[in-house]
Amino acid sequence: MSGRSLARKRSDLSDFVTRNRKKLTPADVGLPTTGGRRTPGLRREEVAALAGVGLTWYTWFEQGRDIQVSESFLLNVAKALKLDDAECNHLFLLAHRRPPPPEARQWPSVDPLIQQLLDDLTARPAYVSNLRWDVIAWNTAADRLFDFSGRARRDRNIIRMVFADPDFRRRLPAWRDDAPRLLAQFRYDLATAPDDPAMLWLVKELKKVSPDFRRWMEQPSMESCGRGVDDVLAGDSTRLSFAHEILTVDEHRHLKMIVYFQN
Repeated sequence: MSGRSLARKRSDLSDFVTRNRKKLTPADVGLPTTGGRRTPGLRREEVAALAGVGLTWYTWFEQGRDIQVSESFLLNVAKALKLDDAECNHLFLLAHRRPPPPEARQWPSVDPLIQQLLDDLTARPAYVSNLRWDVIAWNTAADRLFDFSGRARRDRNIIRMVFADPDFRRRLPAWRDDAPRLLAQFRYDLATAPDDPAMLWLVKELKKVSPDFRRWMEQPSMESCGRGVDDVLAGDSTRLSFAHEILTVDEHRHLKMIVYFQN
């Protein structure tokens, strides 16, 4: 590729990243809104912090300088800028890299037969979650209990619901017992993928919004592990108690089905 073509690519990259940064507000990414902003959008240091990269390196990247960046760097920037699949592909191409594999950026799904199995469990809440604890499939009983369909996709995450959703926390009468057990299991899952950008992104985000999550993540865990909550208040404030069973749906993609049995 000629020097002129490379320069044009770098200019296009700079324009693309800058434009998407300026489209976002602090509220869009869960940051407090403060006065005194002279320009629209997020600041570079905010994007760098959200992406978990150095400010100088991010600044050079946004300026289109001739630097080498990794796939994880690009994925983290794409997530920080809330790029969709097409925009993520474009970012990779502008940075002279092939698009990331679909599973690195696309929302996972389950086989239709797994969804059928979920639907056949009419009397038992059940859902499928991945290693990050995103809920990617569920049945009607689980939807009645957890309102998955009424949540934005990023909010259909059990750890996020337990630690960052005040309304859901109020529906957990045994939160002080349930939350540490769930976090202990989440920490175990994190240990199996300590460099996974999606897992690290979630940890960083929850540390910002939940003092309990931050404190317990920084302390050695002595709790037993669990993947489901034991007690939930129904819509009429009836206390429902559950036991759980875990089924492996896809070992390679770390997909597990959590089935709730009412006591």
